[in-house]
Amino acid sequence: MRVTDCLDACERADVVVIQPSATGRRAGGRPVWLGLVNDRDATVDIAAWVARGGPGVTDPPGILGLYTFSPSRRVRAQLDE
Repeated sequence: MRVTDCLDACERADVVVIQPSATGRRAGGRPVWLGLVNDRDATVDIAAWVARGGPGVTDPPGILGLYTFSPSRRVRAQLDE
């Protein structure tokens, strides 16, 4: 886990980006951006998903679809730098 001050998606705070593990990346997993993660239930669902393997290894709980979003190209480019 890494904590940062800003992911440039303030309108969706709190934002969490779940990176796939090495196994997940080999299976085609991509980072998953979740926004408006401001309640304990969402945090519990995210932690359980990550414990089961996360992106590329196992599908996220359906409820996390409500939190998923795609960052702008500008934000993605800044993070890749």
